[in-house]
Amino acid sequence: MPRKRDRLEIVYTILRLVRDNKNAIKVTPLLRYTNVSSQSFSEYYTELLEKGFIREELDRKKRKYVTLTDKGFAFLEKYAIIQGVIDEFEL
Repeated sequence: MPRKRDRLEIVYTILRLVRDNKNAIKVTPLLRYTNVSSQSFSEYYTELLEKGFIREELDRKKRKYVTLTDKGFAFLEKYAIIQGVIDEFEL
């Protein structure tokens, strides 16, 4: 049986999806690709906005996109290092 993702894995997934989509993704596709309930997604999304990991930006046509901040990019880098250590020691 697959294990449930923990909080950090979901945060990582959200930030990675933003980064992997050329650092600009609409909220609805982000919700879909994250694969969590809309209520849970809303809580994570709000927290990431409040803590400065992501920000909302409008394009010329006033469409809202989510982008990473420097703090969001830094989190992804640190998470990759931690994941490397976990994989190295087979934990």
